[in-house]
Amino acid sequence: MAKGIGPLIGKTVLVTGAAKRLGRAIAFAAAENGADVAITFLESEREAREVIRELERRGAEALAVRCDVTDEENVRETVKEVAGELGGIDVLVNSAGNYETVEFDKLTLARWDAIFASNARGPFLVSREALPYLRERKGKIVHMGSLGGLRPWTTHAHYCSSKAALHMLTKVMAKALAPEIAVNAVAPGMIDMGEKTTATFMKRMAKETPMRRNGTAAEIAAAVLFFATAPHFITGQIMAVDGGLGL
Repeated sequence: MAKGIGPLIGKTVLVTGAAKRLGRAIAFAAAENGADVAITFLESEREAREVIRELERRGAEALAVRCDVTDEENVRETVKEVAGELGGIDVLVNSAGNYETVEFDKLTLARWDAIFASNARGPFLVSREALPYLRERKGKIVHMGSLGGLRPWTTHAHYCSSKAALHMLTKVMAKALAPEIAVNAVAPGMIDMGEKTTATFMKRMAKETPMRRNGTAAEIAAAVLFFATAPHFITGQIMAVDGGLGL
């Protein structure tokens, strides 16, 4: 889609953790729908530069900023830079986070705290710092939740708990930040990113999913774009995009 066309024309979208995977797909979808796009990355600088080149090829004004979303001062500086460079923030997508499989009796306090820092504290910090800009434009916040925050997975106690916390944060923020800002979350199920190391697992999960397949990054990006462009009256929702797996 050429620049100048789409429901996000004239708007700025900030996507955290968008150098790879779902964040990358969301950034591309935002650009394809007319937005200028800022992304954050932590360690994947090379991939982030590739994303910026692709965003610019699609007609977007684009910016990549290194940011540790768990660090308060770093987040404050990053949000200020994004708003200054791109003129404000209309939509914040909190995509940065971590996923880890650990047996319950092998969980350490360090692992527990690290997952909560990235998956719950990070979205809170970025959202809080972006509030003045989002309020000014009556913006939207979309958190990246998880089916694991809705259903218990025995080998993911820390991950599931952190995403459940993020889902509750979504609902609290929706009430606390209304009427200026709408806040929602997308909760992906099994999303096939084409990784060879997970091919066997993905094949098994596809058989267990009512739709008889796993999801795609494009489908998650479409769900995020729905919330980014939806009526402001839609807020506080957790949308499971899981092919019926959670039913």
